[in-house]
Amino acid sequence: MIDIYGLLKKYYGYDSFRTGQEDIIRNILCGRDVCAIMPTGSGKSICYQIPAVSMPGITLVISPLISLMQDQVRILKTAGIPAAYINSSLTPSMIELAMSRASKGAYKIIYVAPERLESRRFIEFAKNSDISFIAVDEAHCISIWGREFRPGYQKIADFCSKLKQRPVIAAFTATANSKVRDDIVEKLELIDPYNVCLEFDRPNLYFGTYSPVGESENGIGGDTKNSFIIDYITRHRNDSGIIYCMTQKLTEKIASLIREAGMPAEAYHAGLSVDVRRRLQEDFTFDRVKVIVATNAFGMGIDKPDVRYVIHYNMPPRPEDYYQQAGRAGRDGEKAECILLYSYSDYRFIRDYFILRKNDEENLASRRDRMTDEEIEKYISDELDDLNKMKQYSVSGRVCLRSMLCGYFGEIIKKPCGNCSVCLKDIDIRRRGVLIPEREEYDEVLFARLKSRVKIIAVQSGVPSYSIVNDKVLKTLAAEKPLTMAELSKAAQIGAIKLRKYGNALLEVINTYRDEGIEKN
Repeated sequence: MIDIYGLLKKYYGYDSFRTGQEDIIRNILCGRDVCAIMPTGSGKSICYQIPAVSMPGITLVISPLISLMQDQVRILKTAGIPAAYINSSLTPSMIELAMSRASKGAYKIIYVAPERLESRRFIEFAKNSDISFIAVDEAHCISIWGREFRPGYQKIADFCSKLKQRPVIAAFTATANSKVRDDIVEKLELIDPYNVCLEFDRPNLYFGTYSPVGESENGIGGDTKNSFIIDYITRHRNDSGIIYCMTQKLTEKIASLIREAGMPAEAYHAGLSVDVRRRLQEDFTFDRVKVIVATNAFGMGIDKPDVRYVIHYNMPPRPEDYYQQAGRAGRDGEKAECILLYSYSDYRFIRDYFILRKNDEENLASRRDRMTDEEIEKYISDELDDLNKMKQYSVSGRVCLRSMLCGYFGEIIKKPCGNCSVCLKDIDIRRRGVLIPEREEYDEVLFARLKSRVKIIAVQSGVPSYSIVNDKVLKTLAAEKPLTMAELSKAAQIGAIKLRKYGNALLEVINTYRDEGIEKN
């Protein structure tokens, strides 16, 4: 029997799995297809990476974004797992080299975009390779009912049928209603899949809504919103955060306001070139930029675990969108905030422009080749219904926000959460530092030194700091101050390979700090 706990410790440094992970992994290893709905931050990558290193041959991970592939491969290599990506960022000769190496067993995991599966050369490579497992990330992209329909996803089943043997197929997505889940199972042709939908509640996240006054007539702003943003970021200038806006023009405006207030911020939207977007995403990942003001184009590729807040300048059109975007905060399990700034003009603008105008006769032509008139009518009705649900969430004064949000996904929370603006309505979120952490017992000076050393190692290695050792582990080390490799291994959740690579550097910082203290005394 495969020791999946040993692999978890070896590569990730964890002693136990999160809820749902072990069952998903064991079903995959038993040869069963899987359809898993796992909220952002619940650790879905481990669910396909551990089977990938356990199974013979190659695992293909189908992912929609180049940046996400690159980040994942960097992190896997740091953990000691041989991985590669094949996408349009590589030259033809580089792609050939990657496939040649893969054929010789150089990689356990290869990331590809769905469109790559239609390439004659890649199909030829796949037919002659031992592909034992295919993981489909962001699987909701396969459904016309999903948020980000992508036609290439509908070619996956056909690709699998061309392989010399059918691999195990596992589909993963963060949010999907029952209609989208059914679509995933049907279009990927999953066989008797193990279906799982994990809990959506994430207790470390604070949810807040705020309705400003004095909003502007154009329906997408207001001076009070702007002052809220500046005040909030001033108080949290050392934290990484994302501010979502409805339009490209607005992202530029808000980023400019933040910079004028003396704090660095960058706008990110689909109107920027691919190179600029890639650079901004890297700057955010590597902490060169703390604040990104973005449209929903800044989306699925975000794998940064230490985002401390996500603010929505405008109300998103769907609870799914809001949960997915807000869920990018606090993926490291530490406290984080999700705040929505609501105005009625946002609701009216989304309804009139993004739903009704987008679905008028002129704009429906592209859908008619894949949807019936009845389906289109239902689609529009569902969008309006979702928008109204978001409005109810935004103006809720009595019902716990967490219970409303989780209830949309079918999860019942029976008692007030005590960690949302409704449950804490007697406290004005403009006057309190909602991110003031509880006092943690660790040596802050030692923590700062450890963090600085990790940052230096990260820069030298060309990877984000969190992929080496995250802040939660560094705080543990700053509290327990291990002095030997054995003590370090026991104290921290660091994989065995990372421990060999970076353990001595961490111990050096701790021992030097300890010796300085002894000398002073």
